[in-house]
Amino acid sequence: MKPYLLFLLVVLSTSGFCQQADTNQFHSARRASILSAILPGAGQVYNKKYWKVPVIYASFAAGIYFINENQTKLDSYKNAYITRTNGGIDDYYEVYDSNQLITIMDYYERNRDISYIITSAIYLLNIVDASVDAHLFHYEINEDLSLEWHPSIHSDRDGGKALLTLKMNF
Repeated sequence: MKPYLLFLLVVLSTSGFCQQADTNQFHSARRASILSAILPGAGQVYNKKYWKVPVIYASFAAGIYFINENQTKLDSYKNAYITRTNGGIDDYYEVYDSNQLITIMDYYERNRDISYIITSAIYLLNIVDASVDAHLFHYEINEDLSLEWHPSIHSDRDGGKALLTLKMNF
């Protein structure tokens, strides 16, 4: 099956999950997690948090950009080092010596690996976010959020004591 047909199939199947006639119906955190694992952002669509989808894809695009950029520079310096060790003249011949090329290669290799880790973490956070949002989907916040306090004096045998009464509404 061609990749674009598979992508279209997944997108069309996730749109059916997002339609709910009854708002009291069970909202599955498992379904949201699986959807986000298959297609990042699909769990957020299922949870009706549409604004998160561009953030997720922008994060993936940034991660892929940095992976590609660091890999390109790593390959460039690695080819220069191989050319130099084979006795040839490379693009950085008068700029860096061999030890500096090794240091630069290590730098870009480490940055590429960190970019892979961060992109993987974004993928996992996408799944966790979909699951948490699904768990809190029917959570309602009362409009009456208030904190009332009243000072009072409580009298007993030993005399009066000053008290502070706090009442929270949520």
